Amino acid sequence: MSRTVVVDGGRSPYLQNISVGSHLYQADEPIAAGGRDTGPDPYELLLSALGSCVGITLRMYADRKQWPLEGVRVELSWARVHMEDCAACANGVELTDGIEMELSFFGDLSESQRERLMDIADKCPVHRTLSSPIQIRAREVRP
Repeated sequence: MSRTVVVDGGRSPYLQNISVGSHLYQADEPIAAGGRDTGPDPYELLLSALGSCVGITLRMYADRKQWPLEGVRVELSWARVHMEDCAACANGVELTDGIEMELSFFGDLSESQRERLMDIADKCPVHRTLSSPIQIRAREVRP
C-alpha cells in the first residue's frame, strides 16, 4: 500500500521538506545552482528510488530462487544525452534524459544467474514506471 508523500518548501530558496509516513528527509539544489546542498537534488532522489527498487527486486528474486546472492550494488547517474535516432531533431529536440545504471553482484553466482539478474533488474516496478508513458495531473488545492 502506497503512502502519501508530502513536500513542503522550506525557508531556504530551494530546500524542500519531505515526509512519508514517519520518515522525514530533505531535497535541495547544489550550491552551484543556488541551493544550499542540504539534501539530494530531485534527480538524485529519482535515481535513489530506481536503485532501491532494483536492489530490492533482485534480492527478492534471488531469495525465491535460493541463489547465493550476498549483495547488490547499484550505481546510477542521470544526464541529458544526445538522441541516437534523431527523428525528433526536425522538431528541435536533440537531447533526451538518460540514466546509466551499473550493477555489481556479490556471491558465488553462475554466469547464467548473473545474466538473469541483469534481465530482472530491468523489470523492477520503478524501472517499468519510468519506461512507460506517465500521466501526471496537477490541481490546486487551497488551504
